[in-house]
Amino acid sequence: MELIGPTSQSFISQRTRLHYADWGNQDAPPLILLHGGRDHCRSWDWAAEELRHDWHVICPDVRGHGDSEWNNTGYYPMLGYVYDLTQLIHQLELAPVTIVAHSMGGNIAIRYAGLYPDNVRKLVAIEGLGPSPKRMKELAETPYDGHLRNWFDAKRDASSRLPKRYETFETALDRMHEANSYLSREQAEHLTRHAVIRNEDGTFSWKFDPHLHAWPPENIEDRSVEKLWARITCPTLMIYGNDSWASNPVKDGRIKHFGDNVSVSDYDRAGHWVHHDRFDDFMAEVKAFIG
Repeated sequence: MELIGPTSQSFISQRTRLHYADWGNQDAPPLILLHGGRDHCRSWDWAAEELRHDWHVICPDVRGHGDSEWNNTGYYPMLGYVYDLTQLIHQLELAPVTIVAHSMGGNIAIRYAGLYPDNVRKLVAIEGLGPSPKRMKELAETPYDGHLRNWFDAKRDASSRLPKRYETFETALDRMHEANSYLSREQAEHLTRHAVIRNEDGTFSWKFDPHLHAWPPENIEDRSVEKLWARITCPTLMIYGNDSWASNPVKDGRIKHFGDNVSVSDYDRAGHWVHHDRFDDFMAEVKAFIG
């Protein structure tokens, strides 16, 4: 009998239990779908439904997100995320693996592909390069001690506030829809359903750790990451929405750090979540690219 949805699985990394959705078809080639910041693994459900017949689709919840455990310290360095992905691929023996990743997930996957180029068969990264050169220049105007103090203040603020509570599911749904007006109401409902937890008093809160709002200073892009970009050898497709805040590497010059194996496409009528905003076109391009 065909499964209606994925099974919930877990693995241990850095003494933390991390969750992933497994869409079955274990004998097929492995495909990881990796979500972005303050998102969750079930945001890939529509893509997974289309891909699971030809692929063994695995969708992790990044630590501090979805149904994965939070860090007790509320401290989430980028290298910790990369290590988690390394452990998932190592423990499940997925290499060489194909990866499709969004935003922060794209940043994680790109770093992994540079660290272990032989372990990645193909890579699709949706707006995954982090801050633009212009933004990096602005950040450089603040000295390192200033970034540290700002982070300490953000951590202290996060620790003093309870997770935001919504009186009704519909109120949380409205907030989700407001964050991305390109979503249909049906899409927003599905994303919200898997993004919230019901509190004991009947209210709803987002599953992700509020400390994720406090971005550690070392997570601000160090230009040494460009050396990892240059090490990527697999065919790589980077995707951008023309209505997004993210900077296209062809236009801002960052594409020069990559080899001829990397291509970039962009979409009109799409913001930061291209895989939601232009789903049919996105899926057609991704299917053709990953083979």
